[in-house]
Amino acid sequence: MKTGKISVFLVGGARPNFMKVAPLYHAFRKSGLFDVTLVHTGQHYDDRLAGSFLRDLGLPEPDIALNVGSASHGAQTARILERFEEELYRLEPDLVVVVGEVNSTIACALATVKSVYPDGRRPKVAHVEAGLRSFDRTMPEEINRVLCDAISDLLFVTEESGVKHLHAEGVDPSRVFLVGNVMIDTLRQQSAAAGALAAWLRFGVPELGYAVATLHRPSNVDDDATLGALMQSLAETCELLPVIFPVHPRTRVRLDKLAVHVPERLHLCDPLPYLEFLSLTMKARLVLTDSGGIQEETTCLGVPCLTLRENTERPITVTQGTNRVIGTRPQAIREEVRRALLRPMPAAVSPPLWDGAAATRIVAIVEQVFAPQAMAG
Repeated sequence: MKTGKISVFLVGGARPNFMKVAPLYHAFRKSGLFDVTLVHTGQHYDDRLAGSFLRDLGLPEPDIALNVGSASHGAQTARILERFEEELYRLEPDLVVVVGEVNSTIACALATVKSVYPDGRRPKVAHVEAGLRSFDRTMPEEINRVLCDAISDLLFVTEESGVKHLHAEGVDPSRVFLVGNVMIDTLRQQSAAAGALAAWLRFGVPELGYAVATLHRPSNVDDDATLGALMQSLAETCELLPVIFPVHPRTRVRLDKLAVHVPERLHLCDPLPYLEFLSLTMKARLVLTDSGGIQEETTCLGVPCLTLRENTERPITVTQGTNRVIGTRPQAIREEVRRALLRPMPAAVSPPLWDGAAATRIVAIVEQVFAPQAMAG
């Protein structure tokens, strides 16, 4: 430790990571025990997907930018491993904090646990959002989750199901901490600013008079037949109310290839900055998505969510929240959309510990873990 403080690398790479990184960054900085280095792997290299999020969330420019860019899973993971390892040995952090389940998560965790510094020290890894399981090994994210949890020293869990999954996998309970949801920390911190934007006005739609859609999972967008059917379902939904669809770059490429007809009331747009998208979601009548994080946000906002997947790794959004997992069959989507629009708007729900203080809890635990080292320093 060159400064006498605990050195922490805080890693983000894909857009959803930064909503989780932001409250952690500010909480670590608030503590007097840590030197924080913000690492951006560049897994999402488009400014619309990452750069704008940093600005919206009050994050500075990264201290380290790996600039890995887009590639196949194997190539991208390898690039991150190689470049991140160089930074580990250059700066020798005591702790690496990874979030979520993207390629950056597992690559940086793996590089860290295999590292031994010249003086014999080994850095620790903390995984934020640990223990979530869809039990669908065809999802790259599920592989990343399972592997990252197996090798991390500290596992910070958002909901009780995660604790149960880790216990079933034989994880030492002393490594597992139920702390709440850092992404909801960000939502609670930013909701007033997002609401003030009134982003729905940009699309000429009234509050509670539109739906929001997102699609980016490979299982939904990489197969032409599946994507075409989902676009037809969105077109049918437009017969009931307008749909605003911010299009992920990988989805845009597929749509351009399909050359699908886009009805007038289906508003396709580029990816939105975090605050604008949150503003849209807050006042939507309905959300259709294959995103994990949006299932959590809609639960806390009291917005009906229809998840266009066969499973979810976030069951609390179903058992306690506003989420329904409906699959991708057109008839099921048609029926569930109509059902949702006939029901009154649900109440907002705050699952246990989703109170805006998850990052504070995490930092307090890390302080305890590293207290002997801090005292020695």
